Amino acid sequence: MADVLLGEGEEEECPNLVPIEADPNIGSARIPVTIITGYLGAGKTTLLNYILREQHNKRIAVILNEFGEGSAVEKSLAVSHAGELYEEWLELRNGCLCCSVKDNGLKAIENLMQKKGKFDYILLETTGLADPGAVSTMFWVDAELGSDVYLDGIISVVDAKYGLQHLTEEKPGNLVNEAARQIALGDLIVINKTDLVQHEELENLKTAVRSINGLAKLIETRRSRVDLTEVLDLHAFDSQASESLQEKLCLVQTAHPHLDKSIITVTFEIPGTILEEDLNIYLQNLLWEKNLKNKSGIPMEIIRLKALVSIRERPQQVIVQGVYELYDLEETSVNWDADSERINRFVFIGRNLDKDILEEQFSTIVMNRGDSS
Repeated sequence: MADVLLGEGEEEECPNLVPIEADPNIGSARIPVTIITGYLGAGKTTLLNYILREQHNKRIAVILNEFGEGSAVEKSLAVSHAGELYEEWLELRNGCLCCSVKDNGLKAIENLMQKKGKFDYILLETTGLADPGAVSTMFWVDAELGSDVYLDGIISVVDAKYGLQHLTEEKPGNLVNEAARQIALGDLIVINKTDLVQHEELENLKTAVRSINGLAKLIETRRSRVDLTEVLDLHAFDSQASESLQEKLCLVQTAHPHLDKSIITVTFEIPGTILEEDLNIYLQNLLWEKNLKNKSGIPMEIIRLKALVSIRERPQQVIVQGVYELYDLEETSVNWDADSERINRFVFIGRNLDKDILEEQFSTIVMNRGDSS
């Protein structure tokens, strides 16, 4: 493929566009949605342009939520100036669709589903200061939307040159740093512009990223060029990822704060079989009631949660996913080995976390009844 992405400050060439035609064959399968987030200037739109120009045998619909300078795709759109939604759909020659919107993405996806059959994948770009967690949870709480699409994963793009600077910015009122939050929520972290930094700078940034999110896969890129098999079909929020998640959870270690002292990864594992109602009590105390506090008396704040648990009378492993106050349990297709001990593995990413208290409360609330009942 020709080298179509230009350097910093250069004008990008607009993709060739063709008009959309109505498709009478409307598909019935649910469509995966991948959210792409990242701090301002990290390279999100460059990544989207790269995906749009690549040949990948997918018809991808891209929803752009950011109106920044230098975006070839956005400059090619004639955006409406009336009504609450500003959008125009254009189809690229490689089969992708492109839309630019000024809303939270929900309205755009609802409108997009009317064109179902023209595409088989959705990429949703958030603004540089947006909270991807707020966007991702709409796929859980909107039942009608959930019947058409499912959340595949969250990609966080990090600027190798300015990433540490972004992570060390202090916010007023004890607010979470946006760059740190985006990393905490990511299933895949793309460190971009690695050619602009020295090896030591890059390693320092990677250490900071891993201290915040020890579960996400991390890849390094230049000019947002990635292997598309690494960024599409992540299955980070569904049971298809259960086998790989089991391996990941075994490898994740509790992190020590590096830069943002409030956001870390905490993990623990406890053998045994539990009751689902007890697990719900534990998670609701933690996520909803904020009853679990660290040794300083500060409530623990969960940004992201992943776990594999053994539920009594269920032969299959159960995956637990959580973003902020919302969580979900889903039975996987993977059975527990009858000859091996069942182990409940948890990974929490958030602020003010205390591993000892999280594990102690799980043992007290969940384990004391699960195996003995």
